[in-house]
Amino acid sequence: MSAEQHGLDGLDLRILGALSERPDAPIKQLAAALGIPASTCAFRLRSLRSHGVILGLRLQLDPAALGRPVQAVIRVRLGNHSKAGVEALFDALEVTAGVLQVFHIAGADDFLVHVAVADAGALRDIVLERITVHDVVRATETQLVFERRDGSGLVAPR
Repeated sequence: MSAEQHGLDGLDLRILGALSERPDAPIKQLAAALGIPASTCAFRLRSLRSHGVILGLRLQLDPAALGRPVQAVIRVRLGNHSKAGVEALFDALEVTAGVLQVFHIAGADDFLVHVAVADAGALRDIVLERITVHDVVRATETQLVFERRDGSGLVAPR
């Protein structure tokens, strides 16, 4: 579905672009940057939230500053795809310390698990103690992340 089909107009997209650049900007500052009244900006933001377009704001932390400088993506292949087994693995990964994101995907691999850990030993422990202990897991492959960059996002900045 396109933005227009969701009822978003050009102003909504401009607001989202500005908010993407500065998610912590006060409404008055956001409105001034867009050249619109603060009341219009506040109304549009409430509407975007109530319609589920804005799902929330997230705090972004630097894993290295928190003692977890090693990042990796762990590819997980399943031996069987029972609904209960897949859900149990997904649920367990979601609450594992050091796991940043979990993707249940289609293709040769079934899950991608993005982790940030203190060292190689901690990475090994996640694989051996949190992933391969599940009966549905057939194989894993771990890839170190040398560098990570964010993409441009869903809405182009203003």
